[in-house]
Formats: sequence, C-alpha cells, structure tokens
Amino acid sequence: MCAVDDAALSGHPGDSRTPPAAGVPDPVSPAPTASDPAPPERRRRRWAGDLFAYPWFAPLAVLGCFAAAAAGVAATDPTDNTGPTTCLFKLTTGFDCPGCGGTRAFYYVLTLNLPEAARHHLMAVFAAPFLVWIYLTWALPRLVPRRAWRLPTFHLTPKALTGFLLVWAAFFIVRNLPWEPFTFYYV
Repeated sequence: MCAVDDAALSGHPGDSRTPPAAGVPDPVSPAPTASDPAPPERRRRRWAGDLFAYPWFAPLAVLGCFAAAAAGVAATDPTDNTGPTTCLFKLTTGFDCPGCGGTRAFYYVLTLNLPEAARHHLMAVFAAPFLVWIYLTWALPRLVPRRAWRLPTFHLTPKALTGFLLVWAAFFIVRNLPWEPFTFYYV
C-alpha cells in the first residue's frame, strides 16, 4: 500500500522532506551560482526528481497513457477481422481466453456501442465503471487538493475480488460452450 500524507498532496515537492540537521549539508543543493555551476547531469536529475515529486504528475501520466491507448485502439479498429488471430491461447487450444475480445470491447465502448461491447467481453464492460471510479477517487485528491468534498472510496475487499474472479471464470467457461445461447458470446 502507498500512504500519502497531506504534505505530499500540497503540490510542493519540498514539503515532504525534513530539513537537514545543523551542520549536515543539504542533500539537494541550492540553485547553482555563476561561480559554482552544477554539472548538466545534476541539473537534469534534480529536474526529474522535482517533477516526480508533484502529486499531480502520476494521475496526469496515467491519464495520458490511457488516452494514447484509446487513440491507438480507435485508430486501428480491431473489429475489421483482417488477418489471423495473434492470441497464443486461441492458436493452441481453439478456445477464447479469459481476456479475449477485450480490445474489441474497449473499441466499442469508445464508440458508445455498448451492446456490441458486452457481446465481445461482458466482464470488461461490467468492470469499466468501477475502474473509472477507482481512478477518480485516487486522482482527484492529487489534482485538486484543496476541495471541500471527497468522493466515496470504493473498497475492493478480498471477498468482492474473489467473487468477481469466480464470475469471470464462469464467463470464460460459458463463452466457450458450443451450443445456443452461449455461442452468442464466442468471438
């Protein structure tokens, strides 16, 4: 678990450090003067360390990676059925794997075609709102630390996680059954 204190959420990278003891040099030296310039690699290292110390950096980095993945999926359209499958599990067994259809379901969610998304991967469509809620409860305190309200936190207990994984396993078995109505979920 990662514990974040109020000083880390304040938005200033220096707030979480304790001041050095008397007589002990500060590990992060002050800005270099004209008579004592810092080497370029030291300046680069401090810049990166300061950037990672801001609490808003991680939520925006996760959001940027998600946006890049969504743009890539939307641009390539994984539903066009060109070429053979690249799933090793499906190539060796002939069955859909537990994650099979997830990219196509994500594409259909992006294009707001929820019935087709549910047909390709029902469990991913079910989990998507929970994942968005978990991200928002994690990101909002870091992006807007001085707000007066908080979103209720979604606590994923071991029983809830076990239940979700059991339902996912049942979905994996049901979607591979070769008779109606289960062939509807075979992708």
